[in-house]
Amino acid sequence: MAGRELTARRLREKCLALPGASEEFPFGDEVSVFKVGEKMFALCSLDAEPPLQLSVKCAPELAVQLRSAYPAIGPGYHLNKRHWNTITLDGSVPDEMVTDLLGDSYDLVVASLPKARRP
Repeated sequence: MAGRELTARRLREKCLALPGASEEFPFGDEVSVFKVGEKMFALCSLDAEPPLQLSVKCAPELAVQLRSAYPAIGPGYHLNKRHWNTITLDGSVPDEMVTDLLGDSYDLVVASLPKARRP
């Protein structure tokens, strides 16, 4: 994956490969919302012109550190800026890191679910 940006198809596959993940469109056909246990862990306009933007949940301290370290990572667009980051997938943030941040977001949401709703 080095040197290539995540495509919309690959991003959707990564999100839906997580246990119990689903894709919904509560904001219209152009915005994919990925949920686990009825709670959002990622949001992306997969039909948007490149570069894509992916919003993920993040521990507040880490969110601030990532924003300082990467110009392509900013506060969550139209989301709680303390807990969400939006990543512009322009290739400047390594794909492996994006995948890790996506997994971290999923894990944060799963940890907040009642045990009966966890996958």
